[in-house]
Amino acid sequence: MKQIIVNADDFGRHERINRAVEQGVWGGVLRSATIMAGGAAFDDAAALALRCPQLGVGIHLTLVNGTPILPPAEIPSLVTREGVFADDHTAFAVRLLRGAVNLSEVRAELAAQLRRVEAAGIHPTHADSHQHMHVLPGVIDIVLDLCREAHIPAIRAPHAPLFAGRFGGAGQLIGRAGLAVLAHRAAAKAHRRGIRTPDHFAGIVAGEAVDTTALAAIAAHLTGGTTEVMLHPGTDNDVLVRDCRWDHDFAAELAAVCAPAVQDAIAAAGAAPVNFRTYAEG
Repeated sequence: MKQIIVNADDFGRHERINRAVEQGVWGGVLRSATIMAGGAAFDDAAALALRCPQLGVGIHLTLVNGTPILPPAEIPSLVTREGVFADDHTAFAVRLLRGAVNLSEVRAELAAQLRRVEAAGIHPTHADSHQHMHVLPGVIDIVLDLCREAHIPAIRAPHAPLFAGRFGGAGQLIGRAGLAVLAHRAAAKAHRRGIRTPDHFAGIVAGEAVDTTALAAIAAHLTGGTTEVMLHPGTDNDVLVRDCRWDHDFAAELAAVCAPAVQDAIAAAGAAPVNFRTYAEG
């Protein structure tokens, strides 16, 4: 059996991302999204989740490039002088490995994010994280603890292909190889604790858009089992690039999840678009 989970990250970060999720559910193959508890449009996303029962909603745990739930004074090793998470995920990883990040603060903040999501009436179908911070040493153990306590059945294992998209040089290749190692390690830990991960992962982790051509190609070459595709769809590039401070083609990914060519490719592959709830119950 072949299944494809098309997941929209950053749900709740911006209302134009929320609108894209809604369009992708009603008019395309989007069946899954991960919500940012500290996102500026969290309340709007939570309301949307409750009126779209076919949308499986996971939690997009955030330790970088966002706003914490706890007061900054309670998590000083995680925030800047302005009281927000630092933008640079590489710098966070280096500080973590040097012991400059307090893991007790990580646990407290991620638990607070989970409580906010649950208080909105959402039981997460799975967990992943902004910029894949959940697979880092130490952090993954906290995430798995929280998943077990909250009965969250699955997590993302972002073992993306090394050569997907444009080649960005040796630095990009080393970064992807390192992420793949951490992802496989995280998946092994998850499986030992009874938490599932999809069999395959797709999506271009360097920030390139998974456009209609790319998503149709992924669908056409699905192998057995379940494949998760990571996307960041949105309805207005100019607004989102400005507000999110990320030069990404959000609109191309929205067009992809709604494209008839993608739906045809999934059907031709004998696959079905599902969410993590369906996957975990299968």
